[in-house]
Amino acid sequence: MDDDFASRLQLPPGPWATVLDALCDRFPAVDRAQWLDRMRRGRVRDARGAPLDAATPHRTGMELTYSREVPDEAAVPFEEVVIHEDEHLVVADKPHFLPVTPAGRYLEHTLLRRLQRRLGAPDLVPLHRIDRATAGLVLFSRDPGSRAAYQALFRERRIDKHYEALAPALPGLAFPHVRRSRIEAGQPFFRMRETEGAPNSETRIDVIARGEAAWRYALQPVTGRKHQLRLHLAGLGAPIVGDPLYPALDGAAQDFAQPLRLLAVRLVFLDPLSGRRREFESARELQAP
Repeated sequence: MDDDFASRLQLPPGPWATVLDALCDRFPAVDRAQWLDRMRRGRVRDARGAPLDAATPHRTGMELTYSREVPDEAAVPFEEVVIHEDEHLVVADKPHFLPVTPAGRYLEHTLLRRLQRRLGAPDLVPLHRIDRATAGLVLFSRDPGSRAAYQALFRERRIDKHYEALAPALPGLAFPHVRRSRIEAGQPFFRMRETEGAPNSETRIDVIARGEAAWRYALQPVTGRKHQLRLHLAGLGAPIVGDPLYPALDGAAQDFAQPLRLLAVRLVFLDPLSGRRREFESARELQAP
């Protein structure tokens, strides 16, 4: 089993006779035949790494690991670029449509999985996330010993994150503009929404260029709420070009020719180990529709 992508589970109390029964009941989307196949291949193990079989009795509190597998995973036909690598950090320039970490329908075609294989770096961990639909820079920690120092940059808002977006014109708005709102989970579960109440999100917005088809905006998130930039521009009446979620859910099939025009273009921070200023910039460019 690839331990870097093994999921861990502590079995809860229940009426099950075997571990297999518990897994089938807890994960109804995975049928019994799949669990049996994983067990036959040694892909379900106890906390010590010993493989479990169909006859292993259920025990409340038992810890186990199991492989996460995605049958018929869709390929993402775009490549990431590593723009910096040292003993502590890896900076990758992510293409549109590639998830940062395994989730849902994606496992092998994720930025983390690709980089771990490519660099031979099983301890690689992303220090932040950007949406699957968003392209641009993602910062990874390579050394567990220095990881906390770099994680603190994001937690304490000591890193400047700069984005660019293509969206409709906002001629009636004075720039630079600061958008503040309250963002909460919406429906369906993968969408967010702006609601009444005390703001918990803030984005600084400016205009870089006023094109005929769309304006090019500079976005600097002060906070890091899920889908914050997409919601803030949509809330101003200028949804980002190619956005399938905001302001309305687009049920059309994924079109690789029409990416979300949102790019994480630059990261700037004082290195917590050396104290020197570090700046990384994406080589990607947003293409006008």
